[in-house]
Amino acid sequence: MSESYYATGHRKNATAKVWLFPNGSGSITINGRDLPDYVHRRSLELLVLQPLQLTETEGQFDIKAKVLGGGIAGQAGALRHGISKALVELAPDFRPPLRRGGFLTRDPRVKERKKYGRKRARRGFQFSKR
Repeated sequence: MSESYYATGHRKNATAKVWLFPNGSGSITINGRDLPDYVHRRSLELLVLQPLQLTETEGQFDIKAKVLGGGIAGQAGALRHGISKALVELAPDFRPPLRRGGFLTRDPRVKERKKYGRKRARRGFQFSKR
């Protein structure tokens, strides 16, 4: 595994550092654990694998990732973003289909800050008439 391709993916408060190793067996390791053991949800597994399915490269790479921050869903989104960016690093001709699929765009939606005079960002305190 001499040559590898690196990219960083982001989603909400999660950050994924992704290394792609060509000519691999298709194993995906996140924080030292296999993908199914890490995400525990089939829908999130499929979300992470989307860029590989779109570029028809599933099973051709070993993927090693370190994920920090956020929750499981945010981390899965960050992984998808990181894998997409690493694929473009590997082969620039993957860029148009990944761009069309929306995998290269960093999702800007994050939690809104709490405002004063409110319980959360928009929710007010409970009103009691009497």
